[in-house]
Amino acid sequence: MKTTASLNRETHDFDVCVIGGGMAGLCAAIAAARGGAKTALVHDRPVLGGNASSEVRMWICGAHGKHNKETGILEEIQLENQWRNPTLNYSIWDSVLWGKAAFQPNLSLFLNAAVAEAETEDDTITAVRAYQSTSQTWHTIQSKYFVDCSGDSILAALTPALFRQGREARAEFGEDIQPSQADSKTMGNTLLIQLRRTDDVQHFTPPDWAYRFTSPEDLPHRMNGVQAANFWWIEIGGLQDTIKDAESIASELHKITYGVWDYIKNRAPGREQAANWAIEWMGSLPGKRENRRYIGDHILTQNDVRDGGGFNDIIAYGGWSMDDHHPAGLYYSGEPTNYHAAPSPYGIPYRSLYSRNISNLLFAGRNISVTHAALSSTRVMATCAIIGQAAGTAAALCTKFSCVPRALSSGVRLRELQKTLMDSDCWLPGLLRPRSELVGVAQLYGGGSTERLRDGVEREREGENHAWETPLGGSVEYRWTEPVNIAGARLVFDSNLANEKRMPCSYPQKAGAHRVPTSLVKSFRIETCNTNGTWNVAHRSTRNIQRLVVAPLETKVTGLRLVVEETWGANGARVFSFEPQECYVPSIPVVSQGAIWREVVARLQPEDLAPPEHKFHGVSDSAHVA
Repeated sequence: MKTTASLNRETHDFDVCVIGGGMAGLCAAIAAARGGAKTALVHDRPVLGGNASSEVRMWICGAHGKHNKETGILEEIQLENQWRNPTLNYSIWDSVLWGKAAFQPNLSLFLNAAVAEAETEDDTITAVRAYQSTSQTWHTIQSKYFVDCSGDSILAALTPALFRQGREARAEFGEDIQPSQADSKTMGNTLLIQLRRTDDVQHFTPPDWAYRFTSPEDLPHRMNGVQAANFWWIEIGGLQDTIKDAESIASELHKITYGVWDYIKNRAPGREQAANWAIEWMGSLPGKRENRRYIGDHILTQNDVRDGGGFNDIIAYGGWSMDDHHPAGLYYSGEPTNYHAAPSPYGIPYRSLYSRNISNLLFAGRNISVTHAALSSTRVMATCAIIGQAAGTAAALCTKFSCVPRALSSGVRLRELQKTLMDSDCWLPGLLRPRSELVGVAQLYGGGSTERLRDGVEREREGENHAWETPLGGSVEYRWTEPVNIAGARLVFDSNLANEKRMPCSYPQKAGAHRVPTSLVKSFRIETCNTNGTWNVAHRSTRNIQRLVVAPLETKVTGLRLVVEETWGANGARVFSFEPQECYVPSIPVVSQGAIWREVVARLQPEDLAPPEHKFHGVSDSAHVA
């Protein structure tokens, strides 16, 4: 008798579907959900973070310069990690990323779910279908808007969306770092190693299948001594297709990576310096740098980067050098990468974040609308993260206005997109954050540098100080001649943007604790003056770990006061913004602190907790041996 069976099938409806849970996709999904859109985040791996996750372990890089670190959701995540994860353990880092998505209101998370099909109608994507291997379920996700943060642009393969691949010819955009002829070559993939220093000598026996490197000539320009390092240069694949040939590239990288460590431990000159170093972790999933890039209304070029990206529709910024890896990677005997100068910061336009020909498609990460040359700068993960927050914010606004992404590229809607990003602590170089109307009609008291709290610049600039500085216990207040309605108070504290807050590439014996920055305000209170002239404490925080804080108030007042009580270690405090708000928009939603275990068990049915009907003694019945 012939029978048929099928796997589970479920259908879901969302406003926004984000595909890819790397740093760009995670920030996009959180931003869309916080913007009011019912959001799905679909990721084909068991952990979030992409190249920054425990599966790949590349540190998060971004714009060069002391005051240029990326903030917004990325800084929020990294600050939580420094509080919860002072030893910088990658498993805890994974849990920080997972918790941000899993407990974000308005966000549904689909892990281990690979998008395999897409449905389109005219110039619109209507649904995607993802196979979730853990639940053996096909999920059909219908959505109004799609944000492709998959890195390899999976929707470019499944829809008519226009895209580019490989290197442009030098003459096409006048980019002098491009080859004379266009080709399909890209930057390659890397399989990372992490090392730990121990008290004892650690020996290493390589597998028989590992490559054998015998002299420095086998690894030219790649090694700086033999102690722990970031092994980004273990790179190949740029001469192949890093998608289609991913498995063969990974196989080759395994042979290379074990061979490199064998060389360092057993044959390299100065190998005695590596005697006490051992493998802490060996990667199994290569990290990718480049493949398909979507085509948007604007293609960002090398010359845009060099000119500083002075775009009217700026929604993010870059600042990493144009770091162009040779496509042959480790096979090439010359320098593995060429660093071409790029200003820091330079602007990135919104028009590079949505598709030229698919009306409801946005994208963020290393697949945005750029040339290969510009990608060599925009691809680093801190840049990708703030681009992701911009794309997710745009998707939420599209949901709000029932418009296509292109409709946000100019006019009033563009200004709202930019203001929403700046309100969410995303710095847009060249723009001042618009201040609340309540600020403009108030008197500000406190002396000294209080006017810096409402100057529209919420970080230091070279030679400029934009922070109100106060000893602990100091206060600043707004006063109004007539009572005003206040929904909340927005504050931006000093989280030390000189600290990049990276996860490690190795584990020395005395690494030290990576804790919340000492400059950050830990304890503060907000007081309100009611219509009778009486001051009351309206909000107090005794364990703040964030740079951006929005406190709910919902009251009518004639005065609003901030009192700084304690930092995480500094003797004085620095505050970049203190502003009353007409409407309350929380910076970080308040979520459940987790159920008590006994309450979870109590919700089960009594029959589910009944003892087994049969008890087996011994192991004579093999059917009951686990």
